[in-house]
Amino acid sequence: MQKFKGVFREGVRERNIGYSDYQMHRQCSLYFGVMNKTKKVKVGRGKNAIFKEEKIYIENAETEKLNLHSLEHYKNLMTKPSKIKFRDYQKKIIVQGSELLILNNFLYLTMEVRTGKTLTSLGIAQLLNSKNVLFVTKKRAISSIENDFTLLRPDFDLTVINYESLHKVEDVGNFDLVVCDEAHCMGAFPKPNRNSRYIKEVIKHNPYVILLSGTPTPESYSQMYHQVWGIKNNPFKEYSNFYKFAKRFIKLSQLKINGMMINTYKDGLIDILSEMNKYTISYTQKEAGFKVDTKEHILNVRMKDKTYDIAKRLKKDLVIEGKEETILADTSVKLMMKLHQIYSGTIKFESGKSMIIDLSKAKFINDNFYDKKIGIFYKFKQELAAIKEVYKDNICTDLDTFENTDKSIALQIISGREGISLKQAEALVYYNIDFSATSYWQSRDRMTTKERLKSDVYWIFSEGGMEKDIYKAVIKKKDYTINHFKKDYAIY
Repeated sequence: MQKFKGVFREGVRERNIGYSDYQMHRQCSLYFGVMNKTKKVKVGRGKNAIFKEEKIYIENAETEKLNLHSLEHYKNLMTKPSKIKFRDYQKKIIVQGSELLILNNFLYLTMEVRTGKTLTSLGIAQLLNSKNVLFVTKKRAISSIENDFTLLRPDFDLTVINYESLHKVEDVGNFDLVVCDEAHCMGAFPKPNRNSRYIKEVIKHNPYVILLSGTPTPESYSQMYHQVWGIKNNPFKEYSNFYKFAKRFIKLSQLKINGMMINTYKDGLIDILSEMNKYTISYTQKEAGFKVDTKEHILNVRMKDKTYDIAKRLKKDLVIEGKEETILADTSVKLMMKLHQIYSGTIKFESGKSMIIDLSKAKFINDNFYDKKIGIFYKFKQELAAIKEVYKDNICTDLDTFENTDKSIALQIISGREGISLKQAEALVYYNIDFSATSYWQSRDRMTTKERLKSDVYWIFSEGGMEKDIYKAVIKKKDYTINHFKKDYAIY
């Protein structure tokens, strides 16, 4: 958790909602002029009489001090303006969003990647004259939010925290605005996840709430319910739980798992988005003027013979027992995960320990991109160890180092796909690929900016591996599931 103080200080007149620094200085000047207006008063009699200027209105010392400090404060803000220049569409959304918040107490900004939804939300907080804002985000995004706040120089104080640490926030009732970044991470169903439960507690005093996401319902419209669940004025408030909501807004279906028929709730109706319309402002990269040409390149790597031998043996026997460790794939899900690891050169044993078995991919990336500043996405933790073993001190895992040195950066796909910018990268290189279509579409946009017209994304696939099969699914916005795996590998 990090706290940042705004430029607002005690002892000055509070900013009127929607007023700029110039407007506030002018307002304070008018007030100062009125309170210091004088009239001529005759003092004495006859030839000794003189006229003196006296204030028309009686003003105590405290009010006089307030007026002087307010003039000085807003004059200083005018001479040291914010370094942020909002784009025209952001200015429009800031005004529209503020109006919706005043009317409904919450707002959903569904602005696509790199259109500036974070900065836009801070602009709304400024326009609404917020005093104490809580910004909940992913841990890796905290530094970029701090940078935006510093450049904006707003009046309000800001507390930035990641979802996992929300339980540490004290005095939640002091926040007059709560911003939930990447709000789709609260979209679990049918039961609410930890993020959704924490947010519900944080906003129980009914502050303004802004939800942010470029992909609010990446897998199912049903994901919307628990994102707005804790908001008192949400459009589904009459449905006290997800199951009651499902009776109205979800087409129920069943899936056979381990011989049992299980209810699934993924087929949410489009009516869910219709109900959210009056609370939502959407904006796309195309509307913002982005003309990014993202070129994807697939590069194939021949892994070591022993890697293919391990994969072949595991597919046949479903277990490999060594002197100290065991690789077990006694279910289809385990087999899918183990093969996904092995084909990229690592393995996690039954004991929980992991091991690098093949550095071919890491060496290939280093050999082909050694002279470029790149972002490397990996899936499994041991893959990071492989990258570090080859790259030595030329790789980092934090944004500050990446932005201030010539080092490349390695990020896990899930944690690095949202809320960060890799605009300094010359290319994105994928050591491996995730099963999630959301991961594919979000992570590949990490380099996108309005000024950058071309981006190169490289996929490093092992020859004969399963990465190409996963790729075929996610580019069609479909998650790679166990059903795909069984079909691709003829497992019944």
